[in-house]
Amino acid sequence: MPNPKRRHSQQRGAKRRTHYKATAETWSVDKVTGETHLRHRAHWVEGKLYYRGKVVMDKSPATEGEPNQ
Repeated sequence: MPNPKRRHSQQRGAKRRTHYKATAETWSVDKVTGETHLRHRAHWVEGKLYYRGKVVMDKSPATEGEPNQ
């Protein structure tokens, strides 16, 4: 494995690391529910999993009038 012959300066290392930036997460508002959520992620609202404004999964408790399926 090759090793540097001389020590690199601190400035040289800092120049290399300038491109490692922390970016803020992008938040969106769902048009159907009005909830804020991370973009390109599914989010839970009142026992329902939404993705792109559509219900993907429903885990809300069943009411007594509905038949069990």
